Parts: sequence; structure tokens; C-alpha cells
Amino acid sequence: MTETLSMPHPQLSAIAIEKAYRKDKHKVPVLRGIDVDVQKAEFLSIVGQSGSGKSTLMHLFGLLDSPDIGEIQLEGQRIDDLPDHARDQIRNRVFGFIFQFYHLLPELNLLENVLSPLMIRYSTWEYWKQKKKFREDALEIIEKVGLSHRIKHRPSEMSGGEMQRAAIARALIAKPQILLADEPTGNLDSSTGKEIMNLLTNLNEQEQLTIIMVTHDNSIAAQAHRTVRLLEGQIEVLGKSHATSVPA
Repeated sequence: MTETLSMPHPQLSAIAIEKAYRKDKHKVPVLRGIDVDVQKAEFLSIVGQSGSGKSTLMHLFGLLDSPDIGEIQLEGQRIDDLPDHARDQIRNRVFGFIFQFYHLLPELNLLENVLSPLMIRYSTWEYWKQKKKFREDALEIIEKVGLSHRIKHRPSEMSGGEMQRAAIARALIAKPQILLADEPTGNLDSSTGKEIMNLLTNLNEQEQLTIIMVTHDNSIAAQAHRTVRLLEGQIEVLGKSHATSVPA
């Protein structure tokens, strides 16, 4: 008798995703039946022209928005329809976010910015009880991204590349399972962008960190394990678009 081995679930999945936004009285479709699986420790790039839906897909993956039709699944379990507090916990514990414009808090120095996700995760009492350990963890991560000399500097005192490294350190402090990077090199010159890509590649290879990256740059995308190309809200395959049909 032959035993059938069940295949492990992808770490993260978008299943038959449709999403539209309203502009005045008009409904504007953005994603039209998207299926994407992401495996653990994979480095996936999502590319496409402006308006193709790549950032929308990223936001749906990270529970920053909800699909109109379809599901987002984590380890085979649906997560997009969970209550708000459960979605908040997943965002804080499972996902790390890196954005093109950094979104560092201008009034905080580098160390404080890196620690900010832990300040959100824990109550004031719990945070202060573990403050020494959290600070040690933050300093270790800051050293890993090459910013030990900038600990007391505020964002206005750092270069674009340094601010992006700071944003990566902030994303890593909560020990995420999946790193979502939306145009992480889009605001940087080519040399600095190469440094950021080297850092992300090392994190993927050495830490086995799953990374999903949105980019408009094909040369940047080529450094990932796999590329998903979006065209008018659908996945483009060999020059043709592909969409999963969804019952009306």
C-alpha cells in the first residue's frame, strides 16, 4: 500500500485575489484574479508598470488592506478575514515592513526608531522590564546593518542609504518571519541601492528570511529567486497575462 505524502503549505499565499478602488463614481479594478504562492526562505520580486497593482498586492499580503474577492493565507490558514486585533498582532509579529520613503519618526534617534515596534508590541510595564535586552538586541541589529556610528543620530542627520538601513533594522527588531519591501531602492542612487540589495540578499541567505519585494527595476528584481510580473492587474506569463477565473 502506497502512502500519499501531503505537500507542505506555502508560507504565504494570495488566492484568486480581486481588488478594486473607487474614483468618484467609478470602480477601478486593480487586481483581477491573482494567484501567488511564496515559499519559506524564498526571495520573491514583484514587478510591473505603475498602476499594475504590485503595491496593492504587497499591501494585501501584509494585511494593510483587504481583498474584495479571494483569500490571503499564512501557512494554509486564512488571515485576511480575521478580527482587527488579530490582524494587528500578525502585522506586528509575522511581518516586517520596509517602505521607499523610510517612514522613520523624525523626533526619535536611530536607536529609538529601531526599538519603536517593540514599544508598540508590549505594554509599558512589559517593555520596561525587558528594556535592557531589547536595547542589546537593537544594538546587535544596528551593527549588522552597519550603523553603529549613527545610534544617537536623528533621520535628518542621516543619508538616504543610512535611513533605509535604519528602516531595515527597525523591521528586523521584531524578528519577523516575512519581510515586505516596497521599492526599497527606489529612492536611492545605484551605488547605495546595490548596498541595500546586498544587505537584503544576505538576510535571505544567512537568516533564511522570506522576502517579498516590489520594484520597478528589472535589474534589481533579477537578484531575487523568482519574479512575478503584473500587467493590468494580472500575472503576465511568457508575454501573456494570466488570471484565475472567479465565480460571480
